[in-house]
Parts: sequence; structure tokens; C-alpha cells
Amino acid sequence: MILPIPPHRRADQVAAPNDLSCPHCDAGATAAHVVPAFDCRAFRDTLGSFATGVTVVTALAPNGERIGLTISSFNSVSLDPPLILWSLSRQSPNIDAFRSASRYVVNVLSAGQEEISNRFAARGDDRFAGVAVREGLGGVPMIEGCCAYFECANDYRYPGGDHTIFVGRVERFTQGEEQLPLVFHGGRYRQLEVVFDETVDED
Repeated sequence: MILPIPPHRRADQVAAPNDLSCPHCDAGATAAHVVPAFDCRAFRDTLGSFATGVTVVTALAPNGERIGLTISSFNSVSLDPPLILWSLSRQSPNIDAFRSASRYVVNVLSAGQEEISNRFAARGDDRFAGVAVREGLGGVPMIEGCCAYFECANDYRYPGGDHTIFVGRVERFTQGEEQLPLVFHGGRYRQLEVVFDETVDED
């Protein structure tokens, strides 16, 4: 889902993980179905304490148009069969296209791909303009330079509150040349620090 940058945060503090929009707290109101003491903004900020990777989910719309969105709600589900999940707001203008797509690719962004994340998180006519891609299964675009790819059949979709939960059956997966992922935590991009323990006995 795509949200405007909240006025109390700088542009460099807001990234891809826009897939937890709340029209109530974004508008400064309280959701009608929750008690007044439930603060949606505080809930979202607390969820931001959980560090996640950043992905771009790409697919082909029924008319063949390339579509893609930045998503942080990616997770594994099952090894046998191999299943993953992600979710998208039911208010997203791309929801119908993703529901109708026969397959999609979860592109796991690598460290240094903040611009790719921002591009696919923002509204725009052609998010793929100037982005290096190659074709995956069924011609679905795969973004070059990612640290991992999961090519999935769009097998299951479930209602989940104000979101639709997509459960994909992994048809093919690939590790990219880049090993370190892009990380999002506390409203900002982060990068992992590789720590070497020199006390480890290698014998």
C-alpha cells in the first residue's frame, strides 16, 4: 500500500513498509470498532520495533502491465509444500491486479537498494522506469541486484481485517550475488553489521 509521508517524520525516516496503513489514525481519528484507549498510531510505532527485511513484490496484471509494490509483510509459512505469505491493503489500487495475477515474485532487497524501495513505495505511472530487470517464470519481472528471489504461484488469498493475505506456493527460489539485506526498523532503513568473534576456536 502506498501512503503519504506522515508530517511528523522526515523523508529519510519513511520507507517501504507502508503495508500497515490505517485510514483512521492517519486522519487523526480513532477507529470506530476499537475502544478509545486503543491508539492506532502507537500500535503502528510499536510494531516498528520489530526489524524486518524489505521486499518488492512484482507481477503481471491481466493486461500484461508490469506491477510492483514495496512490502515488508513477507514471511515463511511452510517447507512442505514450500509456502510464503505477504499482505496488501484492500484499499490498494493494485489489489485487484495482484488478486488476478497467476504468479508473482518476491524480490528481497539488498543493502543499498533504498532507492528501489522508495520508488516502489511511492505513487507513480511507471515504477519500473530505469530499473534493471530480467524475466522470471511467466515473464514476471525480477529486479536485478537483490539478495534473494521467490517465484510463486498465486494459490491462496485470505481476508485479514483491512488486508488481503496472499499465500504463494514457491515454484523457484534463487539467492542473489548480494548477501546483505536491506533492513527496516523504527521508521528507518538499517544495514546489518557483520560481527566477527575473534575468540572462536576454529580447530
